[in-house]
Parts: sequence; C-alpha cells; structure tokens
Amino acid sequence: MSEENKNQEYSAGNIQVLEGLEAVRKRPAMYIGDIGVKGLHHLVYEVVDNSIDEALAGHCSNIDCFINENNSITVTDNGRGIPTGMHEKEGRSALEVVMTVLHAGGKFDKGSYKVSGGLHGVGVSCVNALSSDLRVEVHRDGKVFEQEYKIGAPQYDVREIGTTDKTGTFVTFLPDASIFEDTVYHFDIIVARLRELAFLNKGIHLSITDKRRKDDDGEFVKEEFYSEGGLKEFVSFLDETRDSILDDVIYFDGEKDGVPVEVAMVYNTSYTENVFSYVNNINTHEGGTHLSGFKRGLTRTLKKYADGSGLLKKVKFEISGDDFREGLTAIISVKVMEPQFEGQTKTKLGNKEVTTAVSQSVSDMLTFYLEENPEQAKRIVQKVILAATARNAATKAREMVQRKSVLTGSGLPGKLSDCSEKDPAKCEIFLVEGDSAGGTAKQGRDRHFQAIMPLRGKILNVEKAMQHKVFENEEIKNMFKALGVSIGTIDDERELNIEKLRYHKVVIMTDADIDGSHIATLLLTFFFRFLKPLIEQGFVYIATPPLYLLKRGKDHRYCWEESQRDAMIMEMKGGKDVNVIIQRYKGLGEMNASQLWDTTLNPEYRTLKQVTIDNAAEADRVFSMLMGDEVPPRRAFIEANAKYANIDA
Repeated sequence: MSEENKNQEYSAGNIQVLEGLEAVRKRPAMYIGDIGVKGLHHLVYEVVDNSIDEALAGHCSNIDCFINENNSITVTDNGRGIPTGMHEKEGRSALEVVMTVLHAGGKFDKGSYKVSGGLHGVGVSCVNALSSDLRVEVHRDGKVFEQEYKIGAPQYDVREIGTTDKTGTFVTFLPDASIFEDTVYHFDIIVARLRELAFLNKGIHLSITDKRRKDDDGEFVKEEFYSEGGLKEFVSFLDETRDSILDDVIYFDGEKDGVPVEVAMVYNTSYTENVFSYVNNINTHEGGTHLSGFKRGLTRTLKKYADGSGLLKKVKFEISGDDFREGLTAIISVKVMEPQFEGQTKTKLGNKEVTTAVSQSVSDMLTFYLEENPEQAKRIVQKVILAATARNAATKAREMVQRKSVLTGSGLPGKLSDCSEKDPAKCEIFLVEGDSAGGTAKQGRDRHFQAIMPLRGKILNVEKAMQHKVFENEEIKNMFKALGVSIGTIDDERELNIEKLRYHKVVIMTDADIDGSHIATLLLTFFFRFLKPLIEQGFVYIATPPLYLLKRGKDHRYCWEESQRDAMIMEMKGGKDVNVIIQRYKGLGEMNASQLWDTTLNPEYRTLKQVTIDNAAEADRVFSMLMGDEVPPRRAFIEANAKYANIDA
C-alpha cells in the first residue's frame, strides 16, 4: 500500500475511545485548568462545590474541609448524601456511577437542583481520576455506605458498613503525585476560596482545618466562615482598607425574569475600579453578559440622575461610562439555571438573556436608592465629575508619553540597553534596581536576547497616586516605552494594548534585602494595577539571585537559602576540619558580571519565579491593604504571615 493511501485510510479503527476516566488522566489540564498549584486546589473546589449545590437546594448547612498530615483532603457535609441505590441503566450503585463516570450527576435532571455551579458533570469523577486514593462514605436512610478507589478504579462494590442517625457525604482523596507538579496544599489559598463561598452563599457554615500545623494552644490551625449579610459583608471586607464616600453599602437581592441577581456596591476615595462577577459561585474573571448588564444599568441610571440633578452643567467635556465606575467596588452574583460559558474554563458567561435581567435589576435598585438618599447621590455624582476631570488630565499626560519625541526617534528610553533579537517571544527584559547593578547586568547578559533597564530609586506607589500623576512619572514613562505597551485598544480606550509588547519575559531583579523587596512590591503593584494582562498571560517573573557564595580553594558554590548553605558546607568539608569561606551577598552590586550571569541570568542555571494571580478579589484586597494608607490592617497582615517568612537580619 502506498504512503498516500495509508494516510487517506482514516477509518473507524483510527478513532480512539478513551475508556472512562482515562481521558481525564491524558488531558488533565482540559478538565481542571492546569497541573500546577491552581489545578491541585481546583480538586478541593470541585468536591466543595457539590456540597454547596446541596446547600443551595436547601439540604445542607455545614461543610467542613480538612488538610490531612499526608496532604490528602477530606470534605464532609450534612446534605442528603449521594444516592446509593442501584442505577437502572448502569446496573450498579448510583454512587459508583457518580464517582467513576464522566458527565454523570444530579444537575442534568432539572427537577433535583434549581441552580448549581457544576453543570459539566465532570466534577467529582475528575477528582477521582486524578487521585491515587479516594474514599467516599455516605450516610443516608439510617445506613453508612462506603467505596474506595485507586486512580478512579473501584476496589470493591459499594458496601454497607454500619448504621447512622445522620445524613451527609464524606470524601477523602490524595492527589496523584505522578500527575501534579506539586502536591502540597496551601492553607491560605483554600481559606480565600471558602471565605468567598461563605459570602456568596449566606447562611452556610464553612470551615477548613490544617492537621499539619498546631496553633499556640496546641489545637489544629482552623478557620471558620459564616456570613449573614452575604455580598454586603463581602464588599465591606474587600474595601475595609479604603475610605468609603457612602454611609452604607448599596445592596440589592431579587429575581428578574427567573434569574436571581444579587448586587452589592460601594464608592471609595481611590481611583481604581474593582468589579467582581460570579455565576453560580464561579468567579467569571473574564466577565460576560452579566457584567455588561451591570455596567449598562449603572451608567444609564447614574447618567440620567446626574443630568437631571443639574450638577453636570459646569462640566465642559463628555462623561464616559468608565467615569461612573472609578472608585467603585462592586460584586455581582447571578444564579443561572443553564449557564453557557464561553471557553472551557468557565470564566466568561455567554447567556444573552442575563444582560437585560441584570441591567434592569441594577437600574431599578439604583433609581430607588438615589431618590431615597439624595445626599449620598450627590456624593456619587461629585466623585464621577472628579473622575472625568482626572481622566481628561490623564489623557493629556498619556498623549505626552506616547507622542514620540523628535530627539529620540524610536522613542526608546536612553537608559535601556536593548537586545539584538526582534522576536518578542525570545526576548527578555530585566528591570534592575540601581544603576550600579544595572551596569554589571549589562556586562554579564547575553545581548542577543536580554535587555537591561536600570531603575533609579523607588518607583511611585501607584496605589495612592492619581492616574495622571502615574503617567507623568519618569520611571513609569520609561517602562511603558521600553515594553512597547500603550493604553487604549479599539474596543476600550482604557484597556492595555499589548500588541507591540517587545518582551515575553519581564523579569524584576532586585537586591535580596528589605529595600529590594520593597521595590519589587512597588513594581508588582504597578503591574497589577496598570499592566495586569502581562501578569495574566504569564509574562512577569521575579529573578532569584543567590544569597551566599561558599569558597574552599578552587571549589566555588552558590546557595539560595540557609538550609542549603549548611548542607553544602558539610559536603565541602568532607568530614575534615577545613575552613569554608562564606560570602553573604547584600546586593546585586556585590557580584561581578560573570557571577551574575552564572547565577541569575543564564537560562540554563537560573531560577525565575513566575507571577500569577490565583484569586483576583483576594489580590486586590492584599494590594490595597499593603500599599494603602491604613497601618493597623497592614500590621495585622504582616504579623499573621511573619511565621512563614524567614527574616535574615
């Protein structure tokens, strides 16, 4: 048979059917997003979401999570328990079907759940497929049932092991180390998600216990969450470090066209817009139809009110939709019976009917609020006028930045030492603290693909500055020019345009001391507030220069942490009583060019930490707390997290 015929013979035999859960193991990222830290924690959420759905249906009030000593997870609830009777079609227990068959669950049958987050039906069976061990225990009808699995395969039929007077489901699973890059659970990440779930679903008790650590009283570290006010409390929590201009949170909870809509919003004195949207408890960070509905309803109602109030008479320029959202912190949560998500990861809602439902709800709520609270309404309109005025000034400042000067021609800053490669995917730029370290980095780099941009002193704290001040700042202007990004796309004049981004690796390189950490934090704040798409697309990194150099004769070795240093000293001594010289690097400037290349710049040996955003609401809260004016919350945060930090004085 000729080669050509061979290729053409695409027949039934070529179609692979991946049996059961094998598909999940072959392409885990398609089901859970990735196999890093994010995907690992996603397993917990999948199981918790099932319990939440049970609570939304009115059958469950307590959900408790445990991180066990071996990094396995236990999730327990007091719902009805997964049905254990025989499944007619499958000829085995319904529990086994739910745990081992993709696209099996109670959400497809409209009668059993009105709304739910998980509608793909891949939830718990995915968790099972990606766990080396999983045990489920169900309490229902006065009996206790159990079944265990290894890599998704049942070890025995569902069996009855005792009697009970409770109902509920208990799931314990151990993520498969051969699939996940890292199998250590982070307490803080789970805490942030459970806190979010408690706010989004008022009246449910959630808790997380870490059995790997004990507190000062010898008890396991535990956090509990319960919210009565729901989103109202959530907004107050996110905004606790900012100064509100309103006396209270504007809150609305109701139903429009069969879509339950819950909105909470507040205006503060800051210049940033923080709008978080959720569909069936899933954070839709790419927005979608519900977010468009919210923006439409808000702009229309406020504009109508502002025009009618006569406060806009003195304003000489047009007020845009964005101005109504400056200094706004809002959360929109909708429950949709059959959500249509764009994309696999469920981060953008596509249901058209939701737009009108949300827009009308917001319009009705705001119209009522503004009429009832004229004093607060006036404050909001004044804030909008202030935002429009500042935007006008910022546009002028931005035009100044983006207008190429006659002298520089290319518009690249003079301080930038560029690389010769022109393909952005291959290029890297290092933002280096201080001119002296910048000089060493220029000498030590590979000029083919590495560019160096020295930064003088501490950059502006953008959290506290007005927008036009940011664009007037020299260092920030230079960074915009060097990166090749600008503000304004065809769709949105305030969105970041990264079409001409010149580097796909933007590396922050600072000294390993307090000042260096401060500069890195200021830069990250600037990236988070103004260049967020760069972080979201994984272009931002932090360099990790070594802390120590160990010398014994001609043997030179670098170390990055103390434990590594101590082990290496022992190794270098080789049981003999010889002297090993230890050099502690206080800053980048103490290294010569070849040392900097060997440790920090050379792609073969260096370690770069990629900057990611796991939870946008939480990141926003932490940045506003760390970089804002209020000292007490910042102190409390540092004290709570100090135990994780190794402080090397």
